[in-house]
Amino acid sequence: MDVLTFGETMVALRGDGPLKLGGSMAVSVAGAESNVAIGLARLGHAVRWAGAVGDDEAGELVLRTLRAEGVDVSGASRDAGAPTGLLLFEPRLPEVTRVHYYRAGSAGSRLGVDAAERAFAGGAPPRVLHLTGITPALGASARAACEHALRRARELGVQVCLDVNFRSRLWSHEEAGAVLREWMPYVDVLVASDDELPLCLTADAAPTELPGRARALLGLGVREVVVKLGARGATAYTESGELHCPARTVRAVDAVGAGDAFVAGYLSALLDGAGVAERLERGATTGAFAVASRGDWEGAPTRGELGMLDAGDGAVLR
Repeated sequence: MDVLTFGETMVALRGDGPLKLGGSMAVSVAGAESNVAIGLARLGHAVRWAGAVGDDEAGELVLRTLRAEGVDVSGASRDAGAPTGLLLFEPRLPEVTRVHYYRAGSAGSRLGVDAAERAFAGGAPPRVLHLTGITPALGASARAACEHALRRARELGVQVCLDVNFRSRLWSHEEAGAVLREWMPYVDVLVASDDELPLCLTADAAPTELPGRARALLGLGVREVVVKLGARGATAYTESGELHCPARTVRAVDAVGAGDAFVAGYLSALLDGAGVAERLERGATTGAFAVASRGDWEGAPTRGELGMLDAGDGAVLR
């Protein structure tokens, strides 16, 4: 197994206009950790997603979709006492989509330490554990499960990638900071937007400039600090210095899932043994595919498709 992703996945309903007006909705699945898992699987890596879904048809859709995408779900569990979470996407303007969550008391929010232990069971440990800051925000049980996964990864010598993915509707800056700062000694690759980095540092150790914040995190033991800058690309900070990669130019269709796609590309190149420049470039490419496609993960490229953006405008591939 190359990568283990651990966290919440929900059923996603996408409307074509205001929800109060009714209409049709497209049914899919979504979750930051499973988005990354699918992105990596399409790039040819062996990936396991571990989490919990309800013992319901929605949970079956989650597991069936991940299996169909080549993701190992043997570490997943079915919770007979809680439903699979749900989220609704409501397009309101060409550039604005509202998201409504129905996840309180969901199976994903009730993840426990046993689920984290089961995620590592069966065979050799993964090369990388990928977590986000979303699942620990769902409650004390899910937080404890993530922390157990971090400790197991350290015991087994597994690299840890953390995407901060701060969600203000789930927890406050103070709550997130208190948890994430405790996680830093376990993290090898930290991925965050520039405004999320202060969450990982104490107030007296958080410089105001981005390079200073990255250096402070490197000083805490993080090996790589990768900062997502949206349309401006991404910058990686390591002990060797700073390296920037611009975003790929595409026609933006839907920005949802772009950060997860970037992480999948970055980790893919890391697993291939590529240098920082190539990791950033692959992350920028997979992120561009996401922005140019609708859905959380549906537009994720296969390895053979990575070069398609170089074909030029209006190209017809035969």
